[in-house]
Amino acid sequence: MKKLLLTVLLCTGMASNAQKELQVPAVNVTGEGIVKVTPDEVLIKSRIEHEGSSAADVKKQNDMVVDKVIKYLQANGVKNEAIKTEYLNLNKRYDYNDKTYSYVANQAISIKIDDLAEYEKIMKGLLENGLNRIDGIQFKSSEMDKYEAEARKLAVLDAQKKARELSEPLGQEVGKSISISEMDYNSFQPVYRMDEAVEMSAAKGGNQQTIAPGELEIKIKVNVGFELK
Repeated sequence: MKKLLLTVLLCTGMASNAQKELQVPAVNVTGEGIVKVTPDEVLIKSRIEHEGSSAADVKKQNDMVVDKVIKYLQANGVKNEAIKTEYLNLNKRYDYNDKTYSYVANQAISIKIDDLAEYEKIMKGLLENGLNRIDGIQFKSSEMDKYEAEARKLAVLDAQKKARELSEPLGQEVGKSISISEMDYNSFQPVYRMDEAVEMSAAKGGNQQTIAPGELEIKIKVNVGFELK
C-alpha cells in the first residue's frame, strides 16, 4: 500500500510540474524575412518534339536534333553537367476525327546557363538548331543557401521586434526564446514562357532583349515563442 501511495504521489508531482511548465507566461509571434536577389543563372526548360506516321522516323528526327543541340551547347561553353535529359517519350496517338494513328517522340532537356550575358545568343542558337519547344525560363541564384540563411535571420529578428512591441505596452519584457519553428519558405523565382512570337523573333536573329530577369524574392516565415518577464 505504501508503495502504491508513493507512486501516486510521484505521478501527481510530475503532473503538477508539467502543468507549471505549460503555464510559463509567453508570447508567440510570427516573423518574416525577405531577401531580394539579382539572379546570376538561368534555367531553360526545353523540349524537342516530332510527330509522324512512323515511330522509327520520328525517333530518328528527334535524335538528330538532340545531337545537334547538345553539340551546339558544348561548343558554346555549356558544361555537360548543366545539360540534363528530364524525360524521353515515344507515344502512339489516335486521331478520332481521321481515324488514323500517329507517333510522337519528345525529349525534355533542361539547360543551365551560368552567364546571363550569353542567354540571348544561346536561345537563338537553340532554336536555329531545331529545338522547337520552350516550356519555361527560370532565373536563379548560385548562392541560394547564403540568401536563405540571411532571410531566416531576418525572420527571427522580425519576430523578436514584434514580441517587444506586443509586450512593452503591458509593462512586460521579452525574455529568452522557448520555441522556434520555420512555418513557411518561399523562393519566388519567376518562370517565363515563350510564346510563338518571341520564339520567331529569337530564331530570326534579332539582338533585342526578349526577357528581363528582374529580382528573385526569398521569403521565410518563422514562429517564435518568447518568455515574458
